[in-house]
Amino acid sequence: MSQYPTYLLDRAKLPDAHTFAVATKHGAYEALRKVLKEGITPAQIIQVVKDSGLRGRGGAGFPTGMKWGFMPDPAKDTRPRYLALNADESEPGTCKDRVLMEMDPHGFLEGCLVAAYAIRAQAIYIYVRGEYRAPYNRVAAAVEDARKAGLVGKKILGSDFSCEVWMHKGAGAYICGEETGLMESLEGKRGHPRPKPPFPAMFGLWGQPTTVNNVETVFNAPFIVLRGAEWFKSMGTKTSTGNLLVGVSGHVNRPGVYELPFGVTCREILDDVCGGMWKHKKLKGFLPGGSSTGVLPASFIDTPMEHDAIKATGSMLGTAAMIVMDEDTCMVRAHEIIARFYEHESCGQCSQCREGTQWLHQIFHRIEIGQGKREDIDMLVTLSRGMAPGKTICALSDAAAIPTLAAVAHYRGEFEDHVAKGCCPFLPAGVKRPSFAGAH
Repeated sequence: MSQYPTYLLDRAKLPDAHTFAVATKHGAYEALRKVLKEGITPAQIIQVVKDSGLRGRGGAGFPTGMKWGFMPDPAKDTRPRYLALNADESEPGTCKDRVLMEMDPHGFLEGCLVAAYAIRAQAIYIYVRGEYRAPYNRVAAAVEDARKAGLVGKKILGSDFSCEVWMHKGAGAYICGEETGLMESLEGKRGHPRPKPPFPAMFGLWGQPTTVNNVETVFNAPFIVLRGAEWFKSMGTKTSTGNLLVGVSGHVNRPGVYELPFGVTCREILDDVCGGMWKHKKLKGFLPGGSSTGVLPASFIDTPMEHDAIKATGSMLGTAAMIVMDEDTCMVRAHEIIARFYEHESCGQCSQCREGTQWLHQIFHRIEIGQGKREDIDMLVTLSRGMAPGKTICALSDAAAIPTLAAVAHYRGEFEDHVAKGCCPFLPAGVKRPSFAGAH
């Protein structure tokens, strides 16, 4: 691990790093002070973030500076504007934002304030996953400490910059991690994603210009302001700059959240960082970026962990939540569980998603318990192609279809074995899987 440069988790490793005293002693709010004391303009911040190549860490990987630049010109559009922080970390396998909020909440809050200054936002809304009680409490305490220190509220540090911070608990809905579903929930409505256009930069929270960013994304901003774009580009790759947090789970010896530069290969993560496969078993496959990104067989393990390289495999980097599966994993069973999750989390607005996720779960279940037919395998593919890409208001339908297509493409033989043998080949003779409620 020591061969990789770090910055994201450096302060988080210190004892009591979540406290105001320790955080400020070790650099928290230095970037905000620099911006306000030296008169750095919002446009200058947006430009340095653009120059750094910072891409969103929430899954889509969209250039952050460009996204900030979509906000309308304040000289022509005088409406109030807002920054919404997506801390509704609900993608199965993903847990990086939890670490930042719980271990270094002041670093996170400073990133929020720098981003809010850049887009000229009057208020920040932090939308936290309902199950994240400890991270929520840590950030809420950090907000109050910062307010007492004059870092939140009116005329921050004696400047003309005023910004309020509000926190909101989600209620366990995966769909509220989608930016427009998040905004609907913040407004007190059912978390149904909105059709786009209009986009949030023109019509966001309460109809006002809004930017929605991920926790890890804004966490990078103070470092870029203090150290510059060239420093940031010295890490990672040409098209994926800086470091990222990789959350590794599954059949590895040392699961956890690790700070690594873009471009480190999946094999290096598995062997060098995570200590290899557990129980000396062989790697069968892995999801590179969470449950929605599409499984890759072991032959792809030398792929660099960066946007373009992962995309070239047919999968996605997503949230860099690497889920590792060993040789004893039943891929049909694994994807039945994934399909069940997306069926449960569909908001039901779009028929392709509402009906498609139910059918995917039912067909996976049928094949897994030995009642599947050969045509069911092709039906999974046909259904998935009717659900994705981009055929619904949001990407949840895609999130269910993409892993299905990848599983059938890479492990069709395993599906055929289930059908031919009339049972799951990975279970001892006579043992059956329990049925899920709602599966037929």
